[in-house]
Amino acid sequence: MKEVQEFLSGRIWLKEETPFPLTVIDMFIRKGFITPHKGIQSNYNSLISQKEKNQCRRCGNKKLITFQCAKCNGPCQYCRHCIRMGRVSSCTELITWSGPLVESSSQHTFNWTGTLTVLQAKASRELLHSVLTNQSHLVHAVCGAGKTELLFPAIFELLTHGQRVCIATPRTDVVLELAPRFQQVFPNTVIHALYGGAPENTNYAQLIIATTHQLLRFEEGFDVVFVDEADAFPFTMDEALQYAVQKAKKQQAVVHYITATPSDELVQQVKNISLISERFHGFSLPVPRFDGLWNYSKHIKKEKLSPKLQKWTQQCLDNKLPFLVFFPTIELMEQATPLFQRLHKEIVSVHAEDAERKLKVLKLREKKVPGLLTTTILERGITIPNVQVAVVGADEAIFTSSALIQIGGRVGRSIEYPTGDLVFFHHGISFEMDQAKSIIRAHNAKREKP
Repeated sequence: MKEVQEFLSGRIWLKEETPFPLTVIDMFIRKGFITPHKGIQSNYNSLISQKEKNQCRRCGNKKLITFQCAKCNGPCQYCRHCIRMGRVSSCTELITWSGPLVESSSQHTFNWTGTLTVLQAKASRELLHSVLTNQSHLVHAVCGAGKTELLFPAIFELLTHGQRVCIATPRTDVVLELAPRFQQVFPNTVIHALYGGAPENTNYAQLIIATTHQLLRFEEGFDVVFVDEADAFPFTMDEALQYAVQKAKKQQAVVHYITATPSDELVQQVKNISLISERFHGFSLPVPRFDGLWNYSKHIKKEKLSPKLQKWTQQCLDNKLPFLVFFPTIELMEQATPLFQRLHKEIVSVHAEDAERKLKVLKLREKKVPGLLTTTILERGITIPNVQVAVVGADEAIFTSSALIQIGGRVGRSIEYPTGDLVFFHHGISFEMDQAKSIIRAHNAKREKP
Protein backbone atom coordinates (compact mmCIF):
# COMPACT_ATOMS: atom_id res chain seq x y z
CA MET A 1 0.00 0.00 0.00
CA LYS A 2 2.81 2.41 0.84
CA GLU A 3 4.24 2.36 -2.70
CA VAL A 4 0.86 3.04 -4.33
CA GLN A 5 0.04 5.69 -1.74
CA GLU A 6 3.35 7.52 -2.23
CA PHE A 7 3.15 7.40 -6.01
CA LEU A 8 -0.47 8.55 -6.38
CA SER A 9 -0.53 11.09 -3.56
CA GLY A 10 -1.42 14.45 -5.13
CA ARG A 11 -1.40 12.98 -8.62
CA ILE A 12 -4.01 12.28 -11.28
CA TRP A 13 -2.90 9.37 -13.46
CA LEU A 14 -4.15 7.21 -16.29
CA LYS A 15 -5.27 3.97 -14.66
CA GLU A 16 -3.83 1.84 -17.44
CA GLU A 17 -0.42 3.47 -17.19
CA THR A 18 0.37 3.24 -13.49
CA PRO A 19 3.57 1.33 -12.63
CA PHE A 20 1.46 -1.15 -10.62
CA PRO A 21 -0.62 -4.17 -11.68
CA LEU A 22 -4.24 -3.31 -12.49
CA THR A 23 -5.36 -5.98 -10.03
CA VAL A 24 -3.70 -3.98 -7.23
CA ILE A 25 -5.27 -0.73 -8.43
CA ASP A 26 -8.73 -2.34 -8.63
CA MET A 27 -8.31 -3.71 -5.11
CA PHE A 28 -7.59 -0.22 -3.77
CA ILE A 29 -10.56 1.18 -5.70
CA ARG A 30 -12.84 -1.39 -4.03
CA LYS A 31 -11.44 -0.41 -0.63
CA GLY A 32 -12.07 3.26 -1.36
CA PHE A 33 -8.39 4.26 -1.29
CA ILE A 34 -8.34 5.17 -4.99
CA THR A 35 -11.03 7.18 -6.79
CA PRO A 36 -11.58 6.58 -10.52
CA HIS A 37 -12.67 9.46 -12.79
CA LYS A 38 -13.95 9.46 -16.34
CA GLY A 39 -11.29 10.74 -18.72
CA ILE A 40 -13.76 13.09 -20.44
CA GLN A 41 -16.25 14.76 -18.15
CA SER A 42 -18.93 17.43 -18.29
CA ASN A 43 -18.11 20.67 -16.46
CA TYR A 44 -16.43 18.94 -13.54
CA ASN A 45 -14.33 21.88 -12.43
CA SER A 46 -15.18 25.52 -11.77
CA LEU A 47 -11.77 26.54 -13.13
CA ILE A 48 -13.06 25.77 -16.61
CA SER A 49 -15.56 27.74 -18.66
CA GLN A 50 -19.09 26.35 -18.67
CA LYS A 51 -19.60 27.09 -22.38
CA GLU A 52 -18.46 23.67 -23.59
CA LYS A 53 -20.25 20.50 -22.51
CA ASN A 54 -17.31 18.10 -22.27
CA GLN A 55 -13.69 18.62 -21.37
CA CYS A 56 -10.57 16.62 -20.60
CA ARG A 57 -10.41 15.69 -16.90
CA ARG A 58 -6.62 16.07 -16.89
CA CYS A 59 -5.86 19.26 -18.81
CA GLY A 60 -9.24 20.98 -19.11
CA ASN A 61 -9.15 21.09 -22.92
CA LYS A 62 -12.61 21.52 -24.45
CA LYS A 63 -11.71 20.99 -28.11
CA LEU A 64 -12.12 17.23 -28.27
CA ILE A 65 -11.89 14.82 -31.19
CA THR A 66 -14.74 12.35 -31.83
CA PHE A 67 -13.88 8.92 -33.26
CA GLN A 68 -15.23 5.39 -33.54
CA CYS A 69 -13.59 3.61 -30.62
CA ALA A 70 -12.61 -0.06 -30.89
CA LYS A 71 -12.41 -0.33 -27.10
CA CYS A 72 -15.95 0.77 -26.24
CA ASN A 73 -17.46 -0.04 -29.66
CA GLY A 74 -19.05 3.36 -30.05
CA PRO A 75 -18.47 7.04 -30.72
CA CYS A 76 -15.84 8.27 -28.28
CA GLN A 77 -14.07 11.54 -27.62
CA TYR A 78 -10.39 12.03 -26.86
CA CYS A 79 -8.12 14.93 -25.96
CA ARG A 80 -5.36 15.76 -28.40
CA HIS A 81 -3.88 18.53 -26.25
CA CYS A 82 -2.25 16.28 -23.64
CA ILE A 83 -1.96 13.12 -25.74
CA ARG A 84 1.81 12.93 -25.25
CA MET A 85 1.10 11.93 -21.66
CA GLY A 86 -1.12 9.06 -22.81
CA ARG A 87 -4.50 9.35 -24.46
CA VAL A 88 -7.41 10.47 -22.32
CA SER A 89 -10.73 9.48 -23.87
CA SER A 90 -14.37 9.00 -22.88
CA CYS A 91 -13.80 5.35 -22.00
CA THR A 92 -10.47 5.71 -20.18
CA GLU A 93 -10.18 6.25 -16.45
CA LEU A 94 -7.99 8.62 -14.48
CA ILE A 95 -7.29 7.82 -10.84
CA THR A 96 -6.49 9.84 -7.74
CA TRP A 97 -5.52 8.77 -4.22
CA SER A 98 -8.29 9.17 -1.63
CA GLY A 99 -6.86 6.97 1.12
CA PRO A 100 -4.73 7.91 4.15
CA LEU A 101 -2.47 10.88 3.55
CA VAL A 102 1.28 10.53 3.29
CA GLU A 103 2.99 11.87 6.39
CA SER A 104 5.54 14.42 5.18
CA SER A 105 8.80 14.70 7.08
CA SER A 106 9.60 17.78 9.14
CA GLN A 107 13.26 16.79 9.49
CA HIS A 108 15.30 18.56 6.83
CA THR A 109 18.86 19.83 6.58
CA PHE A 110 19.61 23.34 5.32
CA ASN A 111 23.08 23.11 3.80
CA TRP A 112 23.77 26.59 2.47
CA THR A 113 26.58 28.75 3.78
CA GLY A 114 26.20 31.65 1.36
CA THR A 115 25.03 35.11 2.31
CA LEU A 116 22.32 37.19 0.70
CA THR A 117 22.86 40.76 -0.44
CA VAL A 118 20.86 43.50 1.25
CA LEU A 119 18.31 43.49 -1.58
CA GLN A 120 18.13 39.70 -1.72
CA ALA A 121 17.60 39.50 2.05
CA LYS A 122 14.82 42.09 1.90
CA ALA A 123 13.03 40.23 -0.92
CA SER A 124 13.55 36.91 0.88
CA ARG A 125 11.94 38.27 4.07
CA GLU A 126 9.03 39.71 2.10
CA LEU A 127 8.49 36.41 0.29
CA LEU A 128 8.64 34.45 3.55
CA HIS A 129 6.02 36.76 5.06
CA SER A 130 3.73 36.17 2.06
CA VAL A 131 4.28 32.42 2.35
CA LEU A 132 3.42 32.41 6.06
CA THR A 133 0.32 34.58 5.53
CA ASN A 134 -0.78 32.65 2.42
CA GLN A 135 -0.64 35.64 0.08
CA SER A 136 0.54 35.45 -3.52
CA HIS A 137 3.90 37.11 -4.15
CA LEU A 138 5.93 38.22 -7.18
CA VAL A 139 9.72 38.42 -7.05
CA HIS A 140 10.68 40.74 -9.91
CA ALA A 141 14.45 40.41 -10.05
CA VAL A 142 16.89 41.07 -12.87
CA CYS A 143 18.75 38.19 -14.52
CA GLY A 144 21.63 37.22 -12.26
CA ALA A 145 20.09 38.78 -9.13
CA GLY A 146 20.22 35.45 -7.32
CA LYS A 147 16.51 34.63 -7.37
CA THR A 148 17.09 30.98 -6.52
CA GLU A 149 19.07 31.72 -3.36
CA LEU A 150 16.44 34.00 -1.90
CA LEU A 151 13.89 31.16 -2.16
CA PHE A 152 15.88 28.91 0.17
CA PRO A 153 14.64 30.29 3.54
CA ALA A 154 10.95 30.17 2.54
CA ILE A 155 11.21 26.66 1.16
CA PHE A 156 13.10 25.43 4.23
CA GLU A 157 10.38 26.89 6.44
CA LEU A 158 7.71 25.06 4.44
CA LEU A 159 9.57 21.74 4.48
CA THR A 160 10.15 21.84 8.22
CA HIS A 161 6.41 22.35 8.69
CA GLY A 162 5.79 19.15 6.72
CA GLN A 163 4.40 20.87 3.67
CA ARG A 164 4.78 19.72 0.08
CA VAL A 165 6.31 22.27 -2.27
CA CYS A 166 6.51 22.58 -6.05
CA ILE A 167 8.79 24.80 -8.10
CA ALA A 168 7.36 24.88 -11.62
CA THR A 169 8.88 26.38 -14.74
CA PRO A 170 7.94 26.32 -18.42
CA ARG A 171 11.45 25.25 -19.51
CA THR A 172 13.18 21.87 -19.11
CA ASP A 173 16.56 23.61 -19.04
CA VAL A 174 15.54 25.53 -15.92
CA VAL A 175 14.51 22.28 -14.19
CA LEU A 176 17.88 20.75 -15.05
CA GLU A 177 19.65 23.82 -13.70
CA LEU A 178 17.65 24.08 -10.46
CA ALA A 179 17.33 20.44 -9.36
CA PRO A 180 20.99 19.79 -8.43
CA ARG A 181 21.25 23.16 -6.70
CA PHE A 182 18.28 22.45 -4.45
CA GLN A 183 19.48 18.91 -3.77
CA GLN A 184 22.79 20.33 -2.58
CA VAL A 185 21.06 22.82 -0.28
CA PHE A 186 18.57 20.25 1.06
CA PRO A 187 20.64 17.04 1.01
CA ASN A 188 18.24 14.98 3.17
CA THR A 189 15.09 15.98 1.30
CA VAL A 190 13.57 13.71 -1.35
CA ILE A 191 13.46 15.88 -4.48
CA HIS A 192 12.09 14.85 -7.86
CA ALA A 193 12.94 16.63 -11.13
CA LEU A 194 10.08 16.10 -13.57
CA TYR A 195 10.27 16.87 -17.29
CA GLY A 196 9.61 15.03 -20.54
CA GLY A 197 11.85 11.95 -20.63
CA ALA A 198 12.90 12.20 -16.97
CA PRO A 199 13.51 8.96 -15.04
CA GLU A 200 10.32 7.79 -13.34
CA ASN A 201 10.27 7.72 -9.55
CA THR A 202 7.57 5.98 -7.54
CA ASN A 203 8.53 7.26 -4.08
CA TYR A 204 7.06 10.35 -2.43
CA ALA A 205 8.93 13.63 -2.89
CA GLN A 206 8.28 16.57 -0.60
CA LEU A 207 9.93 18.99 -3.02
CA ILE A 208 9.20 18.69 -6.73
CA ILE A 209 10.87 20.74 -9.44
CA ALA A 210 8.90 20.30 -12.64
CA THR A 211 8.00 21.75 -15.99
CA THR A 212 4.51 23.25 -16.03
CA HIS A 213 3.55 20.49 -18.50
CA GLN A 214 4.21 17.88 -15.81
CA LEU A 215 1.76 19.59 -13.46
CA LEU A 216 -1.04 18.29 -15.66
CA ARG A 217 -0.44 15.02 -13.81
CA PHE A 218 -1.07 16.57 -10.38
CA GLU A 219 -4.26 17.52 -8.58
CA GLU A 220 -4.47 19.23 -5.19
CA GLY A 221 -0.98 17.95 -4.50
CA PHE A 222 0.92 20.98 -3.19
CA ASP A 223 0.67 23.28 -0.21
CA VAL A 224 2.66 25.96 -2.05
CA VAL A 225 3.60 26.42 -5.72
CA PHE A 226 6.37 28.70 -6.98
CA VAL A 227 6.37 29.45 -10.72
CA ASP A 228 9.85 30.38 -11.89
CA GLU A 229 10.19 32.24 -15.22
CA ALA A 230 6.45 32.90 -15.07
CA ASP A 231 6.44 34.91 -18.30
CA ALA A 232 8.15 32.28 -20.46
CA PHE A 233 6.70 30.59 -23.52
CA PRO A 234 4.66 28.38 -23.67
CA PHE A 235 3.20 29.07 -20.21
CA THR A 236 1.92 32.54 -21.06
CA MET A 237 0.30 31.33 -24.30
CA ASP A 238 -1.20 28.02 -23.12
CA GLU A 239 -4.30 28.18 -20.93
CA ALA A 240 -3.96 24.47 -20.14
CA LEU A 241 -0.59 25.07 -18.47
CA GLN A 242 -1.96 27.95 -16.42
CA TYR A 243 -4.86 25.69 -15.49
CA ALA A 244 -2.40 22.91 -14.59
CA VAL A 245 -0.71 25.16 -12.01
CA GLN A 246 -4.05 26.03 -10.40
CA LYS A 247 -5.16 22.38 -10.42
CA ALA A 248 -1.88 21.11 -8.94
CA LYS A 249 -2.14 23.21 -5.78
CA LYS A 250 -4.49 22.54 -2.91
CA GLN A 251 -7.67 24.60 -3.00
CA GLN A 252 -6.64 27.17 -0.37
CA ALA A 253 -3.01 27.35 -1.50
CA VAL A 254 -1.57 30.32 -3.38
CA VAL A 255 0.94 30.64 -6.20
CA HIS A 256 4.13 32.71 -6.01
CA TYR A 257 5.93 33.98 -9.12
CA ILE A 258 9.60 34.67 -9.87
CA THR A 259 10.86 36.29 -13.05
CA ALA A 260 13.08 39.02 -14.46
CA THR A 261 10.52 40.07 -17.04
CA PRO A 262 6.96 39.94 -15.65
CA SER A 263 4.07 40.84 -17.91
CA ASP A 264 1.90 43.86 -17.12
CA GLU A 265 -0.96 41.45 -16.38
CA LEU A 266 1.09 39.57 -13.79
CA VAL A 267 2.19 42.80 -12.09
CA GLN A 268 -1.44 43.91 -11.86
CA GLN A 269 -2.59 40.50 -10.69
CA VAL A 270 -0.21 40.12 -7.72
CA LYS A 271 -0.44 42.54 -4.79
CA ASN A 272 2.86 41.75 -3.02
CA ILE A 273 5.90 42.49 -5.20
CA SER A 274 9.62 42.51 -4.41
CA LEU A 275 11.86 44.33 -6.89
CA ILE A 276 15.59 43.66 -7.23
CA SER A 277 17.30 45.77 -9.90
CA GLU A 278 20.83 44.69 -9.01
CA ARG A 279 22.80 41.54 -9.67
CA PHE A 280 24.09 39.65 -6.65
CA HIS A 281 27.71 40.61 -7.45
CA GLY A 282 26.87 44.31 -7.69
CA PHE A 283 27.97 44.84 -11.30
CA SER A 284 25.70 46.40 -13.91
CA LEU A 285 23.61 44.40 -16.34
CA PRO A 286 25.33 44.14 -19.73
CA VAL A 287 23.85 46.72 -22.08
CA PRO A 288 23.44 45.35 -25.61
CA ARG A 289 25.17 46.98 -28.52
CA PHE A 290 23.36 47.12 -31.86
CA ASP A 291 25.22 46.18 -35.02
CA GLY A 292 23.73 46.10 -38.51
CA LEU A 293 24.06 42.73 -40.23
CA TRP A 294 22.59 43.32 -43.64
CA ASN A 295 21.32 40.41 -45.74
CA TYR A 296 22.57 37.85 -43.20
CA SER A 297 19.97 35.27 -44.28
CA LYS A 298 20.94 35.64 -47.95
CA HIS A 299 24.59 35.16 -47.03
CA ILE A 300 23.76 31.99 -45.10
CA LYS A 301 21.60 30.61 -47.91
CA LYS A 302 24.57 31.17 -50.24
CA GLU A 303 26.68 29.19 -47.75
CA LYS A 304 28.59 32.19 -46.48
CA LEU A 305 28.79 33.86 -43.11
CA SER A 306 28.48 37.63 -42.94
CA PRO A 307 31.98 39.05 -42.30
CA LYS A 308 30.90 40.72 -39.03
CA LEU A 309 29.43 37.49 -37.67
CA GLN A 310 32.47 35.52 -38.74
CA LYS A 311 34.81 38.06 -37.12
CA TRP A 312 32.83 38.04 -33.85
CA THR A 313 32.89 34.25 -33.67
CA GLN A 314 36.59 34.05 -34.55
CA GLN A 315 37.44 36.52 -31.79
CA CYS A 316 35.62 34.30 -29.28
CA LEU A 317 37.51 31.26 -30.57
CA ASP A 318 40.89 33.03 -30.52
CA ASN A 319 40.36 34.22 -26.95
CA LYS A 320 38.89 30.87 -25.85
CA LEU A 321 35.64 32.52 -24.74
CA PRO A 322 32.50 30.32 -24.68
CA PHE A 323 29.68 31.76 -26.75
CA LEU A 324 26.01 31.47 -27.63
CA VAL A 325 24.62 32.61 -30.97
CA PHE A 326 20.82 32.92 -31.04
CA PHE A 327 18.85 32.49 -34.27
CA PRO A 328 15.21 33.38 -35.02
CA THR A 329 14.40 30.02 -36.66
CA ILE A 330 15.61 26.43 -36.54
CA GLU A 331 15.86 26.38 -40.34
CA LEU A 332 18.26 29.34 -40.50
CA MET A 333 20.30 27.97 -37.60
CA GLU A 334 20.67 24.57 -39.26
CA GLN A 335 21.72 26.20 -42.53
CA ALA A 336 24.34 28.21 -40.63
CA THR A 337 25.74 25.31 -38.55
CA PRO A 338 28.11 23.87 -41.19
CA LEU A 339 29.35 27.40 -41.94
CA PHE A 340 30.31 27.90 -38.28
CA GLN A 341 31.89 24.46 -38.25
CA ARG A 342 34.32 25.67 -40.89
CA LEU A 343 35.66 27.97 -38.16
CA HIS A 344 35.71 25.19 -35.56
CA LYS A 345 34.41 21.67 -36.17
CA GLU A 346 33.13 21.30 -32.58
CA ILE A 347 30.58 24.13 -32.81
CA VAL A 348 27.11 22.56 -32.57
CA SER A 349 23.49 23.70 -32.66
CA VAL A 350 20.61 22.98 -30.30
CA HIS A 351 16.84 23.48 -30.31
CA ALA A 352 13.76 22.40 -28.33
CA GLU A 353 13.29 19.02 -30.02
CA ASP A 354 16.99 18.10 -29.92
CA ALA A 355 17.36 14.79 -28.04
CA GLU A 356 20.95 15.74 -27.13
CA ARG A 357 20.10 19.21 -25.86
CA LYS A 358 21.02 18.45 -22.25
CA LEU A 359 24.34 16.88 -23.29
CA LYS A 360 25.30 19.73 -25.60
CA VAL A 361 24.72 22.36 -22.92
CA LEU A 362 26.77 20.26 -20.50
CA LYS A 363 29.61 20.09 -23.04
CA LEU A 364 29.62 23.88 -23.33
CA ARG A 365 29.67 24.19 -19.54
CA GLU A 366 32.59 21.72 -19.37
CA LYS A 367 34.42 23.51 -22.21
CA LYS A 368 34.23 20.45 -24.46
CA VAL A 369 32.67 22.56 -27.21
CA PRO A 370 33.63 26.21 -27.86
CA GLY A 371 30.12 27.50 -28.49
CA LEU A 372 26.51 26.73 -29.25
CA LEU A 373 24.11 27.95 -31.91
CA THR A 374 20.61 28.02 -30.48
CA THR A 375 17.04 29.18 -30.75
CA THR A 376 15.25 31.03 -27.95
CA ILE A 377 15.09 27.72 -26.04
CA LEU A 378 18.26 28.73 -24.19
CA GLU A 379 17.16 32.27 -23.37
CA ARG A 380 16.67 31.16 -19.75
CA GLY A 381 17.89 28.62 -17.24
CA ILE A 382 21.48 28.38 -18.39
CA THR A 383 24.53 29.78 -16.62
CA ILE A 384 27.89 29.55 -18.40
CA PRO A 385 30.76 31.51 -16.80
CA ASN A 386 32.28 34.15 -19.11
CA VAL A 387 29.86 33.40 -21.96
CA GLN A 388 29.60 35.89 -24.84
CA VAL A 389 26.27 36.30 -26.62
CA ALA A 390 25.20 37.32 -30.10
CA VAL A 391 21.67 37.49 -31.48
CA VAL A 392 21.33 37.08 -35.23
CA GLY A 393 18.23 38.86 -36.54
CA ALA A 394 17.42 40.54 -33.23
CA ASP A 395 14.77 42.54 -35.11
CA GLU A 396 12.73 39.42 -35.93
CA ALA A 397 9.30 39.11 -34.25
CA ILE A 398 10.33 36.06 -32.19
CA PHE A 399 12.73 38.27 -30.22
CA THR A 400 10.38 40.21 -27.95
CA SER A 401 11.83 42.68 -25.47
CA SER A 402 11.47 40.16 -22.64
CA ALA A 403 13.21 37.46 -24.72
CA LEU A 404 16.08 39.84 -25.53
CA ILE A 405 16.41 40.83 -21.87
CA GLN A 406 16.53 37.17 -20.84
CA ILE A 407 19.08 36.39 -23.56
CA GLY A 408 21.20 39.31 -22.39
CA GLY A 409 20.93 37.94 -18.87
CA ARG A 410 23.19 35.02 -19.84
CA VAL A 411 26.16 37.43 -19.96
CA GLY A 412 28.18 38.39 -16.88
CA ARG A 413 26.31 36.19 -14.39
CA SER A 414 29.30 34.93 -12.39
CA ILE A 415 31.26 37.00 -9.92
CA GLU A 416 34.52 35.86 -11.57
CA TYR A 417 33.35 37.12 -14.98
CA PRO A 418 30.77 39.89 -14.34
CA THR A 419 31.06 41.42 -17.82
CA GLY A 420 30.99 40.22 -21.42
CA ASP A 421 29.94 41.08 -24.94
CA LEU A 422 26.26 41.24 -25.84
CA VAL A 423 25.55 42.13 -29.45
CA PHE A 424 22.23 42.34 -31.27
CA PHE A 425 22.90 41.85 -34.98
CA HIS A 426 19.97 43.24 -36.94
CA HIS A 427 18.54 44.26 -40.29
CA GLY A 428 16.95 47.37 -38.81
CA ILE A 429 16.47 48.32 -35.17
CA SER A 430 13.07 47.20 -33.87
CA PHE A 431 10.88 48.69 -31.13
CA GLU A 432 11.46 45.52 -29.05
CA MET A 433 15.23 45.97 -29.27
CA ASP A 434 14.97 49.57 -28.14
CA GLN A 435 12.61 48.64 -25.33
CA ALA A 436 14.91 45.86 -24.08
CA LYS A 437 17.86 48.24 -24.03
CA SER A 438 15.80 50.91 -22.26
CA ILE A 439 14.62 48.48 -19.54
CA ILE A 440 18.16 47.22 -18.93
CA ARG A 441 19.43 50.79 -18.60
CA ALA A 442 16.56 51.63 -16.24
CA HIS A 443 17.48 48.71 -13.97
CA ASN A 444 21.11 49.82 -13.97
CA ALA A 445 20.03 53.35 -13.01
CA LYS A 446 18.12 51.96 -9.99
CA ARG A 447 21.15 50.15 -8.61
CA GLU A 448 22.09 51.24 -5.13
CA LYS A 449 25.23 53.31 -5.01
CA PRO A 450 28.14 51.80 -3.05
